Amino acid sequence: MRTKSNKGAGRKKMILSVLALSMIAFGLWFSGTNAASFLKGYLLFKTGQVNETEVSAKTAPSTEAISLPEEDEEEDEEEDEVLYPVRPEIGENIGDLMIPVIGATLPIFHGTDEDELLKGVGHFADSVLPGEKDNTVLSGHMDTVFRELGEVGKGDLLIVETSAGKFTYKVRKTRIVDADDRTVIVPKPKATLTVSTCYPFDFIGSDAPERFILIADLISKE
Repeated sequence: MRTKSNKGAGRKKMILSVLALSMIAFGLWFSGTNAASFLKGYLLFKTGQVNETEVSAKTAPSTEAISLPEEDEEEDEEEDEVLYPVRPEIGENIGDLMIPVIGATLPIFHGTDEDELLKGVGHFADSVLPGEKDNTVLSGHMDTVFRELGEVGKGDLLIVETSAGKFTYKVRKTRIVDADDRTVIVPKPKATLTVSTCYPFDFIGSDAPERFILIADLISKE
């Protein structure tokens, strides 16, 4: 009987030793994983040591990434603005071009045929009207309305007044291109005024080989 008791006691000790080793191994694994952090946070939350408001603030999605700047909203409003409810007819006087640096005020007519150019500055009919987003193209004869255009340069102002208001442009650069260069009428990403005349200014005849170009950006409107 004593021998059987000793054997039973030995088996119990072995089982307890295995269980103890298993518990130690589990404890080491548990402390090295996220499970411990989770349980710790859960216990703190249940005991009131973690503020629910702080938890909500940390987990709430940010709205900063989807908020739109105020200037973007203003740009959208400007794009939706209709400056000319009624489009002009060819030959119609649509306003005046003022060039302060040479003291000139010149009438603008819709169209660039000879009939319009004989009366004043012509507005290229396929371009946008003054003040609108894109490229407004004006042209005139160098020996009449644009006789002194060569005196206008970078930084000078060009003011266009129409039924839609007064639009002030600032010359960004000047160019001299071939007479058949079509890059002067290409679309622009913002309100731009392009003014063109024949070049050289002392050329005699009606078939000048080049064009003098002013490119100006809209800086204000009234």
